[in-house]
Amino acid sequence: MTKVDVRELQTNETDDRGRIYLGTEYANKRVTVAVVEVEADRPDEDELAAAYREASESAEDLTEEWDDASDEAWSGLNK
Repeated sequence: MTKVDVRELQTNETDDRGRIYLGTEYANKRVTVAVVEVEADRPDEDELAAAYREASESAEDLTEEWDDASDEAWSGLNK
């Protein structure tokens, strides 16, 4: 088993086709690459759904508050 020095680990980002540029120091050499972790650049569907629900509930709360304030304002004008 190959031992890896933690100081030699690199974090790179892929292009839109999933490719990584390693650099010219690896030109014409055999390179073994291991993917240790993958992070998505966008939230997953569950996070997105939770955020949408939260925004929807906030919008409903704001609508109710606006209705109350609006009714109060119109009542004040009618006096």
